[in-house]
Amino acid sequence: MKLSTIIPLLPLASATPTQQARPHPSLNKYPGLDILAKRAGLLYFGTAIDNVVLNNSAYISIAHNSSEFGQVTPSNGQKWMYIEPSRNNFSYSMADAIVKPAIRARQMRRCHTFVWHNQLPAWLEGGNWTKAELTGVLENHIRNEARYFGNGCYAWDVVNEAFEDDGSFRDSIWLRVLGKEYIELAFRFARKYVGRRVRLYYNDYGIERVNVKSKVVAAMVKDFIDRDIPIDGIGLQAHFTVGRAPTYDDVKAALNLFIPLGVETALTELDVRIQLPDSLEKQALQAQVYANSTKACMDVGDCVGVTVWDFWDPVSWVPETFPGYGNACLFDDGLKRKQAYYAVSDVLRDDGE
Repeated sequence: MKLSTIIPLLPLASATPTQQARPHPSLNKYPGLDILAKRAGLLYFGTAIDNVVLNNSAYISIAHNSSEFGQVTPSNGQKWMYIEPSRNNFSYSMADAIVKPAIRARQMRRCHTFVWHNQLPAWLEGGNWTKAELTGVLENHIRNEARYFGNGCYAWDVVNEAFEDDGSFRDSIWLRVLGKEYIELAFRFARKYVGRRVRLYYNDYGIERVNVKSKVVAAMVKDFIDRDIPIDGIGLQAHFTVGRAPTYDDVKAALNLFIPLGVETALTELDVRIQLPDSLEKQALQAQVYANSTKACMDVGDCVGVTVWDFWDPVSWVPETFPGYGNACLFDDGLKRKQAYYAVSDVLRDDGE
């Protein structure tokens, strides 16, 4: 997700009739999602937070409510273009604006991401690097960022989206200069500098079904383990669309691809976009996708948690990236809980009782 326009602190608008959250008969009986997730055996239920909305106090009061979200991911602030905007010049202010309040709120942090093909600074993307030079740049970046955040991250998304949908390696400066070994290098450097307690994840989209891509990722994990390359987890991003989303069985089967390999899994960027205009019927389908995805994680032994890719519709990445789609989150424009929120709450509560 790319950084977009700053959201001003404005009075919260009322939702349109088709966007109204479904009234729930026992709302007062519902604790936050993270409390329910822990009761159901997960480590956390979390959210991503972007810097564009940090001036909205109503939003922040929910984002850093640890009973609702026990884990936080900075959407953008830890990506290369913001951490190292010029060579060997490191800036942590964007990340700190999210990480430090999360620490005060006693929320776990998933840190995101050391290596990606996107959101790279011009000095890096446009450089004429030798293999040795770019290897040094990669190690230097991971060393500085890892040492700054120390052991404060539960997990790091070490490499993000290295494969195309057909299972081939995605074209990037990393692949062109370093070859496919860049993935292995990143994990070795990450382990060297973050310490033993932090989980090292590979993170990708489109692996929430058993398909060519998910099988290639599983093969990579097996190869890494066979060769003692450190890897601890697989993040299934879970960016879904109403009408085309994986079923409960699909997601569960994909998660189960990785369990025999001895790594943990997580749904790391869950959202469910709707083709606009919205309707109550589409919201009901969206709620079922959220519930199915959460339930699949709960029912797979080593799936540790679910993170939504922000929880408030106005700051979702979806409308900018997928024109004609939106309303992908758990809370509507007026920061009211949607049907999807209650569906997740129900499935977590039912399992925890």
